[in-house]
Amino acid sequence: MASVYVASMNDEWRLEIDAEGAGNEIVERLASRELEHDLSEAFGDTVIVSRDGDTVFLYAGSREQADAAADLVAQLAERHGWKLTTQLTRWHPDAEEWKDPDEPLPSDPESRRAEHEEAIADERAEVDATGEPRFEVRVDLDSHRDAARFTEQLEAEGLPVVRRWKYLVVGAEDEDAAKALAERLRREAPEGSEVRVEGSGRVAWEERPPNPFAIFGGLGA
Repeated sequence: MASVYVASMNDEWRLEIDAEGAGNEIVERLASRELEHDLSEAFGDTVIVSRDGDTVFLYAGSREQADAAADLVAQLAERHGWKLTTQLTRWHPDAEEWKDPDEPLPSDPESRRAEHEEAIADERAEVDATGEPRFEVRVDLDSHRDAARFTEQLEAEGLPVVRRWKYLVVGAEDEDAAKALAERLRREAPEGSEVRVEGSGRVAWEERPPNPFAIFGGLGA
């Protein structure tokens, strides 16, 4: 299978949701194959979801993607009567912390955005030509730095990787390939990493669009 991935210099955005008792229900809805959405179906546009109690985190690769996910969550909140508080932040690599989304990065943000958008356009064109990975290996690492370094290693080998914060989603062609890859990543990933295999949206529900959310930690974590 041809390699499909987003360049490792893509932007990193985080939507923090204070769910006030609805954390698990939000994750369940985002994981549902029945979810109606207008988000991109490209593998490289995956939004990664994690949860700490009633705080839910959505990690996206662009502000447009994060805003679209925030709109979807707002629609779900209105439909189900959830009371939510949200905060959008952007990762600043030099400061190594999440900051106000409107605070510019130390380097030229417009040049970085243009390069990012060009990479996304190239990735989407390749997805159209080659198809989506049918299975995914999900890796939860201890730190952003470990994730960035491990992503560089995997991308150098031509593996289809999406990284959001400290989480990786690596595409695989079939279940056997995914299981073999998972075993290998368990050996090679930094100590403390968690690795598991998931079927992609296309495998779970072929006649519907792939779910754009990758859930880390399970629904009850």
